[in-house]
Amino acid sequence: MARSILVINPGSTSTKIAVFHDAIPQIQKNIHHPPAELANYPKIWTQLDYRLEAIQDFLDENKISLKKFSAIVARGGLLKPIKGGTYIVSANMLYDSEIGIQGEHAANLACALAYRLAQPFNLPAFVVDPISVDEFEPLARISGHPLIERRCLSHTLNIHAVGRETAQMLGIDYEKSNFIIAHLGGGISVCPLTAGRIVDVNDASSDGPFSPERTGGLPLQQFISLCFSNQYTASQMKRLVMGEGGLTAYLKTNNATEIEARIRQGDQYARLIYEAMAYQIAKEIGAMSTVIGGKIDAIVLTGGLAGSKMLMDWIKERVEFIANVMILPGEFEMEALVKGALRVLDGIEEALNY
Repeated sequence: MARSILVINPGSTSTKIAVFHDAIPQIQKNIHHPPAELANYPKIWTQLDYRLEAIQDFLDENKISLKKFSAIVARGGLLKPIKGGTYIVSANMLYDSEIGIQGEHAANLACALAYRLAQPFNLPAFVVDPISVDEFEPLARISGHPLIERRCLSHTLNIHAVGRETAQMLGIDYEKSNFIIAHLGGGISVCPLTAGRIVDVNDASSDGPFSPERTGGLPLQQFISLCFSNQYTASQMKRLVMGEGGLTAYLKTNNATEIEARIRQGDQYARLIYEAMAYQIAKEIGAMSTVIGGKIDAIVLTGGLAGSKMLMDWIKERVEFIANVMILPGEFEMEALVKGALRVLDGIEEALNY
């Protein structure tokens, strides 16, 4: 008999919710949260009851009772550095998510949403491959100054999911594979994924290529001067590099479709900036290929931007000399979450304790 699993994935302005029977989706919805409503909540954690009510409305509208479900699984947020896998939601996890031990993120709400829904029915609540999964080698932690250590924060869930999918497509063992995976979305993570581990990655909030909304790495001396120019507050500087940077800063939009339309209409500046993003992505892929000595089974481009043929062509022409380039557009997070839960329910993996 198929097992029913509820999957929860909160984003900054939405909550993705889905019911799966084993690995097959039955009902899915992306619940949008209007900015005007979110403005009523000063911190992300204060949105918990608001988002919980939205999920309960979804369940009620579809006449879904959780009584016969096998588990509830959710995205993992900014927890302590941990290894990859499927984790049981615990009191320690809930506490660290609430205090934002590594920062605020909508995904921090996920474990609490799963726990609150699971508790009345005595269901297991899991998170899979949280953002804070840390599989760095010691060399990757060194930044250039002992006061600052490089952190392993990335689009872990989708990266691992795409790695498993690619290994299956190529007919090779995931635990023995070597990939360079570039997750291309509002933020960009580029990493070497070797033997199922992310051994290095740019911090998508402050390093690597610029993206639709983020600056990526910046020339440090000029950035320091800007910080102390008395033109910006600390909070304004944080928005400048994450939320109001990248394509948004240069072209006043984060919409790739709109930018490509402008390019086709002859906007040379839009072309310059958009191609510069491809250039930086390709350069990061090249840099990350050195981490595993160039022994690469495939370069994989994924995320929302992987649907852009223009961008993919620009990246491919610069990196395909390194390895075969595979394009898997979109995100596989919901499927990755349910598969993580099923690996535990099927006894393939043991649930980890946080």
